[in-house]
Amino acid sequence: MTRTWQITTVDDAARARIAAARIAAAHGVPMVERTRLVTDLSAQLRQCLLKGGGWRLTVTALPTSEPHRVRLTLTLGAEANEADGGPSWRASVDTAGPGRGADGRPEDVPARVPRNRAALADALLSADEDASRLLDELAEQERLVAFHREELHQTNQGVLALHAELDAAGRIQRELFDAERRARTEAENARRGLTFLADASAALTASLNVEEILGHLPRLLVPDYAESVDVWLFAPEDRARGHVVRPAAAVAAARTGRPHYAADRPGRLPGVEDLPPSVLHPGQPLLCVPLASRHTPVGVVTLTPSREGWSADDAVMLVELARRAGVAIDHAQRFEHNRDIAETLQRALLTDLPATPGLSLAARYLPATHGLNIGGDWYDAFRQPDGGLVAVMGDVTGHGLHAAVMMSQLRTALRAYAVDGGTPGRLLTRLHAFLHHLQPDLYATAVIARFHPDEPEVTWAAAGHPPPVLRAPDGEVRVLDARPGAMLGIPLHQEIRDHTALIPPGSTLALYTDGLVERRREGIDPGIRRLAEALSAERAVDLDRDLEGAADRILHPMLRDSQRDDDVCLLLVHLDGADTVDDPGRTYA
Repeated sequence: MTRTWQITTVDDAARARIAAARIAAAHGVPMVERTRLVTDLSAQLRQCLLKGGGWRLTVTALPTSEPHRVRLTLTLGAEANEADGGPSWRASVDTAGPGRGADGRPEDVPARVPRNRAALADALLSADEDASRLLDELAEQERLVAFHREELHQTNQGVLALHAELDAAGRIQRELFDAERRARTEAENARRGLTFLADASAALTASLNVEEILGHLPRLLVPDYAESVDVWLFAPEDRARGHVVRPAAAVAAARTGRPHYAADRPGRLPGVEDLPPSVLHPGQPLLCVPLASRHTPVGVVTLTPSREGWSADDAVMLVELARRAGVAIDHAQRFEHNRDIAETLQRALLTDLPATPGLSLAARYLPATHGLNIGGDWYDAFRQPDGGLVAVMGDVTGHGLHAAVMMSQLRTALRAYAVDGGTPGRLLTRLHAFLHHLQPDLYATAVIARFHPDEPEVTWAAAGHPPPVLRAPDGEVRVLDARPGAMLGIPLHQEIRDHTALIPPGSTLALYTDGLVERRREGIDPGIRRLAEALSAERAVDLDRDLEGAADRILHPMLRDSQRDDDVCLLLVHLDGADTVDDPGRTYA
């Protein structure tokens, strides 16, 4: 479609403007673009009228490459310039397709434009309706913009308020995290302190030796809790060595039984009294804590700080550790005192061995390494009126004073029975009846060997006791394991039998208690074999000349690396053999 208008007067320009506006509206050009197009055209027409002459406006509507799209083009040029082929002004706009005119006819029918001036003026004035509607739409858009601006402002205020709330929530959350971290740190420190205190308490109470306990304290506290540790133990041996100068804080702790801290500034530790710096150590803070027992302190431990010093939790833990160490030391001192009494009593109950022509005797008694060192093990040797020698090894069940008293009574009863004579089996039978009636709930084991200078044999009997071990002069060893009697004191009538074995000169008989040969993990038989091997390894000449040394040499390999839970007794009886030599080929009748 193409339309052309000749323009020479104002009326021609108005008609051309009106026609162009109607064609653009008929083709569906949006109002904003249509208004912009018509406004630009009006400006160009105004310039043309000012210049004068003839002008031509051409409006074309041609389809584009896109389906259902039309390009509307307005061309304005002077008629005098047509020969040059160049328009003065051109404008184009794409539309949705061919439209319809204002009168409803297709756009290929020329639009009617009024010819009289009154109708033309009315049409021209009505052409500003698009501008008016555009202004209305712009006003509505401004109201929408203002509305959205207010909404945006309210949204911004809400966002700012939300940011403030989030910031406050974040700050609270950080404070909670910090508090939780501090609580976790405090709990971890408390856990470490309690674990240390439990481990330290176990180490202190595991021993009943005062020196071991005192040695544990520096190893436990240095370097984590102290740089140095000094223990002042109230003991008689300290007073015997003379007066020792102590810091005033240590003396105050000993006198009052309360911890004291001496430094150039107060420590403000819980339960600890502050004092001025020590004159003996003016530049060194000192924490002096009494080693408390059940009644009075047994000593004072003086600590110097490592690194920055002690916290309140450290002070509480150190005071509690000192209290537990004091209790452990007090228990160890009491135990050592009772042990000394027990050992004195035990050794007082062991008799001296008699001197017998032709016989040598050596005995060893070792108390248990654990517990109160007093028990029911005993050895004895005495002569009978007929010149015979009786060697005894016994063991009363249990430990303590009661077992020691019963052991003493059994030993006394056995000696009384032996005065009337009697073989080892007969003596054990009478001892069994005595114990059963005297102490029905107490039992004992024993072995008795009788030597007589006129007899070339040894007579022996056992009641529930490990068998004797006999070494021949040539070094051959055998265990005298003939059937023994039952334990002494059991509720059973028994007649214990005698047994005999030849003993040439140079023979050695070993009597012992189960503490020498029995071990929990392996029983008693391997221990008896080790004893036999140790006895066989001794030379005959050494047994003749130094039976005491032989007893020590036999005990040493038997007790190596052994924590004994029971007493150990060993009695060696050796028949002198002046002419005895180590000759494996020699035999004895």
